[in-house]
Amino acid sequence: MESNATRVCEILLGLPAVNILGVEDVQDESLRIHIECTEHTSTCRECGSQVHIKERPVVELVDLPAFGRPVRLIWHKRRWECSISTCPVKTWTEDNPRIASSRLSMTDRSGRWITEQIGRYARSVNEVAHELGCDWHTINSAVIAYGTVLVDEDTCRIGVVSALGLDETLFFRLGEWHTLQWATCLVDVEAGTLLDLVEGRTAKAPSTWLKQRAASWKQQIRYGTMDLSGPYKSVFDTELSHVIQVADPFHVIKHANSKLDECRRRVQNATLEHRGRKADPLYRCRRLLTKAKERLDDKGREKLLGLLKAGDPDGEVATAWQAKEAVRALYVHTDAKLALEWVETLGKELQGKEKPIEVRSLGRTLIRWRKQIAAWHESQVTNGPTESMNNLVKRVKRGAFGFTNFVNFRIRSLLYAGRPNWSLLKTLTPR
Repeated sequence: MESNATRVCEILLGLPAVNILGVEDVQDESLRIHIECTEHTSTCRECGSQVHIKERPVVELVDLPAFGRPVRLIWHKRRWECSISTCPVKTWTEDNPRIASSRLSMTDRSGRWITEQIGRYARSVNEVAHELGCDWHTINSAVIAYGTVLVDEDTCRIGVVSALGLDETLFFRLGEWHTLQWATCLVDVEAGTLLDLVEGRTAKAPSTWLKQRAASWKQQIRYGTMDLSGPYKSVFDTELSHVIQVADPFHVIKHANSKLDECRRRVQNATLEHRGRKADPLYRCRRLLTKAKERLDDKGREKLLGLLKAGDPDGEVATAWQAKEAVRALYVHTDAKLALEWVETLGKELQGKEKPIEVRSLGRTLIRWRKQIAAWHESQVTNGPTESMNNLVKRVKRGAFGFTNFVNFRIRSLLYAGRPNWSLLKTLTPR
């Protein structure tokens, strides 16, 4: 009867080739299940001589919760000693990777489970640590060990990429002065998949990443999408000179809006000698200025023109508003040749000496990026999927508040947004 009960316990435990030595059940504490391996050796793995048990070290492992309670697996190992004193091995401790990796303080099955919980479903480390009754570092070490090998060994994760997007995302704020530390997302724009994360937002790290890719893989990329970033343009110029660079329309219009806002604030200070207040005409129309012209009804258009007349004596803000609308009008058609002519003509007109300084700056930007801006009309690809990957990465950051280790941040982000093949997790050996 006792042997049957023990057998039932071993089946419930679900681990291969183990004997249950006993269970400690203390109220409000973790269940402690004592086990030993049924398989053991009788000869030395080096010289083949007889061996004997020297010691029985005990290892405590975090296991999956059971019956709503945390569980600790107490593994009574055997430390073997060769009977030949001159044997170079002398002693060794038994190991069973099916139970636990030798470098982690949790069972193999719990390590794989928490990696999927945190990586695939974006649960926080602290939440899972509380559920398993252990500390943050124990959980995070397992996620990095299993997650790294999953990301690196999944050779199909980075497939054929026809459009590559680059964009920066805030990593964390460093030190007393909260210095911004950035990371760069490399994204398959068409598939909407995060390929990798690299440190910084300069050209160096993305260029290094691309140098490590095969030439045949890089030749398949047709388009490179980005915001109006000089470093990212340099990456495409040097490492992917054959691709068609595309400036994201959202960022082009955003830049025009920012120049309009700069002009409004400058005129506000010049005319009233203070920042905008709720009664000031230019402050009251700040939202109407950035709103699309065709979305203004008669009442809104009348209000905007009246406020500009009251607060913009020289018409500088009105000129900047018209320039912004001219930039928006670039995207009402898909004719690439017409778009290039439009950008060149508009850029030159906006640089007229009579134009406000912000409008002249906008004109120079349009001329400098004219080919990238017009390329959208041919390719119809945007950096939108890259921006959406930033949102997924930020969700990981919210679930890991205070992350300052880039390795942890990268693996967590790739597990969640990189779309690895989770079925491989069952077969891979952690590093």
